[in-house]
Amino acid sequence: MGFELLLGIDIGTQGVKSSLFDQNGSCLGTSFVPSRLHQPEPGITEEDPEFQLDSVCRSIKECLKDITEADRKAVKALAIDGQMAGVIGVGADGMAVTPYDSWLDTRCAPYIKIMKEKAEAEIIRKTGNPPSFNHGPKILWWKHERPDVYEKIVSFVQPAGYAAMRLCGLKGSDGFIDKTYLHFSGYADNKNGCWDKGLVSFFDVDAAKLPKIVNSTDIIGTMSREMAVRCGLPLPVAVAAGCGDTAASFLSCGAVEPGICIDVAGTASVFAATTDKYCFDSETQVMGCGASVTEGLWHPYAYINGGGMNVEWFLSEVLGRNKEDADRFRDLEPEGLSPRMDDPLFIPHMAGRVSPSQPDLKGTFAGLSWSHTKKDMFTAVMEAVALEYGVYRKSLMSMLPDAQLTEMRITGGGENSRIWKEMKSAVLQVPVVSIEQKYGAPMGAAIVAGVACGVLKSTKDAADKWISTKESCSCDAGLHDHYRKRTARYESLLKTMNDYYTEES
Repeated sequence: MGFELLLGIDIGTQGVKSSLFDQNGSCLGTSFVPSRLHQPEPGITEEDPEFQLDSVCRSIKECLKDITEADRKAVKALAIDGQMAGVIGVGADGMAVTPYDSWLDTRCAPYIKIMKEKAEAEIIRKTGNPPSFNHGPKILWWKHERPDVYEKIVSFVQPAGYAAMRLCGLKGSDGFIDKTYLHFSGYADNKNGCWDKGLVSFFDVDAAKLPKIVNSTDIIGTMSREMAVRCGLPLPVAVAAGCGDTAASFLSCGAVEPGICIDVAGTASVFAATTDKYCFDSETQVMGCGASVTEGLWHPYAYINGGGMNVEWFLSEVLGRNKEDADRFRDLEPEGLSPRMDDPLFIPHMAGRVSPSQPDLKGTFAGLSWSHTKKDMFTAVMEAVALEYGVYRKSLMSMLPDAQLTEMRITGGGENSRIWKEMKSAVLQVPVVSIEQKYGAPMGAAIVAGVACGVLKSTKDAADKWISTKESCSCDAGLHDHYRKRTARYESLLKTMNDYYTEES
C-alpha cells in the first residue's frame, strides 16, 4: 500500500467496533463484536473487563482479515475510545478486581444524593457536570458497600483505559484517565486538567486510587508481544491514551473549531457545541461541559435519552407500522414547514429527562384537538427534539453570551429527514450540514492514534483532510420568530408537567 495505517477501536454499550484507516482517512476494514451485559437483577448492569479486552482483540483481528501480512506492518498506532461514565477497579498487577460498573448500573443512587446534598454547586463548577451515575458516586459505592474490594483497588479506570493498559502490559499504578472523561469524575478540576484536592478530601476518597490524568494523544505504551499475537498484529504498535466515545464521535464530525455544533440524531438525540471557553451550568443544570480532544476546546452538551426511539415508538405502537416496511413514513412527513401556534406539542422524555435530571417527567402530548391528524402528531414528535435543542441553546447562551454558533453537523439516522433538519435549523438559527463519512467514533479514535504517533499533524489538520460535508439545510429566516415562541411555550409545558409528575410520585 505504501501508506501508514491507524486503528480506531470503540468500546460501546452494544459492543466493540474496530476500523482501520490509511493516513488519508480511507477506511480499509471494519468489524464488530457484540457485548455481553450482566444484569442479574434490576439496578445492576455489569460487564466482564476481560471479555471486553478479548472483544477488542477479536475485533482487531477480524478487521485485519483482508489485509496482507506486509500491509499489517504498516499499522503504526491504535487508540481506543469507550463508554465514559462507568468504572473498573484495577489491582496492583494491572488486572481488574471489579467488574465494569456500567453507566447503566444504578446501585450508586444513594451516593448521588449524598454528593448533591453536600457539594453539588462546587462539583458542577469544578467538573462541569452534576453528580449522576458516573465515577464519583460509583467510587463511593465501592468504598462503602464493598470495602474489602476497595482496599485491593490501586486505580479506577474506564473500559478503554483498561483495555489499553492490558494491551501494553501495564501495572495498576500506571492507571490513567484522559481529559475528555473528567466531567464525569466528580473530583476533578476539569478546567485545569487535574484532581481537585478539596473535593477529594471532602468525600474522603483515597487520592492514590485516582488515575493519572493524561492527554488523549499521549502514548501510554507499546503493545506487548502476547497481545500482538492475539490481535494478529506485527510489532511494534504504539498505543495512545484514547478518549471517551462521545468525544471521539464529535471529532469524527470535524468539531475542531469554535462554533461547530453537533447533532447525534440516533436512538438518543445529542446536541453539542464547540467553544474555546470552559463553562458550567449551575443555574439550569441542562448542559454538561466536557473537554474536546482538540487542545483548548470544550464541548458543552446535553441529550434526550430516546429522541430517535420516540419516532420508532410512534410508528410501531401508535400507527402499527413495521420496521421492515420501506414505506412506513408515507403520508406522515409534511412536504415543507408551515407551522402554526396551535399545533400540538410533545414532551419526548418517555423515560424521564436527563438534561437536567428530572427522572419523574414522562412523555406527554398537549394541545390536541379533533382537527389534528396522525401527521400533526408525528410532526410534534419530531419537533420536540428541535424544541429541546432550543432549550439547550438558551442555556448555552446564558453561560457564554458571546458564543457564535456557525453550523450544526448532523450524524445518525435522523439526517435522512429533511423536514427534521429544517426544524432544527429554524430553532437553532444555523444551517444543518450532513457529513460525507459515516465511520463514527472509531474514526475519531484513529485520528487520535495518528496524532499521537506523528502520522497526522494535529486533530484539526486531520479533520480538514479526512472529513468532508455535503448538503446544507436551512430554513426560511421568517420562521425564527415563530420557533422562538414555540420554544418558550414548550419550556413552560416542561415545567408544568414536571411539577405534575413530581407531585404524582
